[in-house]
Formats: sequence, structure tokens, C-alpha cells
Amino acid sequence: MAQPPPDVGEDDCLPEYRHLFCPDLLRDKVAFITGGGSGIGFRIAEIFMRHGCHTVIASRSFPRVSMAARKLAAATGQRCLPLSMDVRDPPAIMAAVDQALKEFGKIDILINCAAGNFLCPASSLSFNAFKTVMDIDTLGTFNVSHVLYKKFFREHGGVIVNITATLGTRGQVLQVHAGSAKAAVDAMTRHLAVEWGPQNIRVNSLAPGPISGTEGLRRLGGPHTSKALPGTPLQRLGNKTEIAHSVLYLASPLASYVTGALLVVDGGAWLTLPNDMKLLADFASFSAKL
Repeated sequence: MAQPPPDVGEDDCLPEYRHLFCPDLLRDKVAFITGGGSGIGFRIAEIFMRHGCHTVIASRSFPRVSMAARKLAAATGQRCLPLSMDVRDPPAIMAAVDQALKEFGKIDILINCAAGNFLCPASSLSFNAFKTVMDIDTLGTFNVSHVLYKKFFREHGGVIVNITATLGTRGQVLQVHAGSAKAAVDAMTRHLAVEWGPQNIRVNSLAPGPISGTEGLRRLGGPHTSKALPGTPLQRLGNKTEIAHSVLYLASPLASYVTGALLVVDGGAWLTLPNDMKLLADFASFSAKL
């Protein structure tokens, strides 16, 4: 089994693995990262900062994002601005982007990583629950992208990476809400890549697979919570560092001719991992007993 790069706890920074980092790759760039206070978003911020980037990390929880910013700045020596922001609230996004531009004078990269998810059969899903996930994942991605386009990217160019999923590719059970929302974001990625390309704006999606040490895996992993994943080509879970390295590629000059693409980073899981119909039956049985 191939060995993954090092990783640590969900909201902790990596030790000094200097051979993994090129401090000039994103030298003096500024990245705006939604959902940057924990999990994959936190690791993306850290890896970017270890490659010379300053970051703005935004989350609804200001205490969480403030603590994350302190950890990131201490570990990397780069600047990190924490902001409280709800991606469903355009005026709040405008205020946050204005504050980021006041602090740094520019924003080069946007990472749309804010998301909401849970397991639920479509037949039991409330109208409001479906709408909430669509609002956070799909509308939130559009809201932040649109505000940044108007306030900076239209005149200066930029890079957008949308964190999505492969759920909608095969109709994953218990995930009609998240699968629909992420499929819509992948479509949005292609539309924006076409429309905004002439302004030197690249837009791509990245779809992670099952990732260890994340809230998503704890909520959604079911039986796939150990590091081994024998039903997939690479036979293991991924980790946050692997996702962050892949996002780094899409956001960096290494991908200067890549736009409108979906990069799947899941060890081949989407090709081979079976749909869990038993889990669907278990949910149906549980609901029937209520």
C-alpha cells in the first residue's frame, strides 16, 4: 500500500517537513478560504501559507476561526486574517471581502470550502433541510465568487477552486441533498470558467474522497472510518494534507493552463466503492419504528 504524506489532528498544524514545501510557489499571494477554520479548509490554509501565501480564513464561528488563525500564523510565519462570515449572507460577504482587501490590498485566490452535510434518505428529508444544504454549498459558492469577481477579480484576474464531491456521479444513497448541491457547483465551475476566462480568471473543482480526521468522515463514514479501505484501488483513506496539496496545484502557476476542470482526489474510490444499500435499508427500518 502506498504511504500518504504526513498528517496530524483535524485542527493542528504539521511538524516541519521542509522537503515538502516550496516557499516561493505562492510567495506574497493572498488566498480567501471559506470554511478555513477547521478540517480540510484549515489544512489548505496551512499548506498555502507554508508555500509563501497569506490567508484570510472565514467561518460562521469567530472564536474557532480566530484560534485557527493564531495556530496558522505561529506555525508558518505568514499572516492570517480571521473573519466571521456566513456564505448565505451577501452583505456579510461584501463586508468581509472589503476587510480583507483593506488588510492585504488584494486577493489572488478564492477557495470555496464551506459546506454542510448529513445522512438522510430522500423520503425523510425535510424541505428546509434540503434548502439549507443547497444554500450553503451551491448558493454560498456563487455568492462568494460573485462578490470577489465584482470587487477584485474582474479587474485583476484570479483563481477559484471549489471543493465539491463525487456523490452525484452515481447517485449515492442518503446524499440527495449534498450530491445535488455539489453537482450544481461542478456545473457552476464550468460556466464561470467559460464566462470569466477572458478576465484571466481560472475556475476549477476538486472532489475529495473519504478523508481521515475530518468531521465529514465522522458524520458520513459509516463503516469506512478505519484507515484501510480495501474496496478501492489505493486501499486506504486519504488525508487532509493530500487534499491540500492537490488544491495547491490547482491554485498555483503549475496549473496556469487548467480551467473548467474537475480533479477527483479519492484514491479511485468513486470507481469501485459500492453504494451502501444496507445503510439505506437500516435508515428506512429505523424511520418506520418512530
